[in-house]
Amino acid sequence: MMDALQTQEAWKRFKVYGDPNAREQLIRQYAHLVKLTVGRIVPYPPNGMEWEDLYSYGVMGLIRAVDLYDPTRNVKFETYAIALIRGAVLEALRSEDWVPRSARDKLRQLERVWVRLEASLGRPPTDEEAATALEISVEEYRQLLIDYARTNTLSLEACLINGDEEEGSSLLETLADAEDPYAELLEREQTRALANAIENLNERERQVIQLYYYEGLTFKEIGQVMSISESRVYQIHTRALARLREQLCGSAADPETLEAG
Repeated sequence: MMDALQTQEAWKRFKVYGDPNAREQLIRQYAHLVKLTVGRIVPYPPNGMEWEDLYSYGVMGLIRAVDLYDPTRNVKFETYAIALIRGAVLEALRSEDWVPRSARDKLRQLERVWVRLEASLGRPPTDEEAATALEISVEEYRQLLIDYARTNTLSLEACLINGDEEEGSSLLETLADAEDPYAELLEREQTRALANAIENLNERERQVIQLYYYEGLTFKEIGQVMSISESRVYQIHTRALARLREQLCGSAADPETLEAG
């Protein structure tokens, strides 16, 4: 591992003089970010994929980050790289269409159960209540929340990419590029719309988006910060993405059914 001065010198040799050896040094220096990031966003590989596959996609994201990073900007490389690694892995999952039809049906059923239970209870359902309504175990319900959150993240990413002429642009890369996320998001039409949509979220939804996308916390860590259960974080995250997708993608979702608890 290089120290701070050696890392700074490597960036100079690569960016100023185009030294390929310095580029390789930087990739090795930050390789640990791949395993860290993949482990945060994918609890286990979906069917048909191995950890090595996910790591290889993450490495491609890291290499792209090293090549595109501008050391003169006031953005930490780690923040920038994690976003591009995450984006590369999510793109791979989306292209694999890893969610089978039966699972998609179950996710739609989950939406209906949430709406019905919140309407009858006057509050968000507990894990046990939702699992009982779905006739599955609490463990299966919590895995369903993970699948739902991941699926909605991918669909929101796809929506934001549509119409953007900049190849590879995504929500995660947009956030990584922002020195002051809420200020820089106003620079372009797409990101201005995203900033406005985020502002329309309630306080808890904004906090989850902030901690997950900007701070890189896991859902479990967010739950500890907010003193709520991990599955409750998944619910808030899912509703936040549904609201964003409705505003940005023209979803037909009924805003009243998305009201947060």
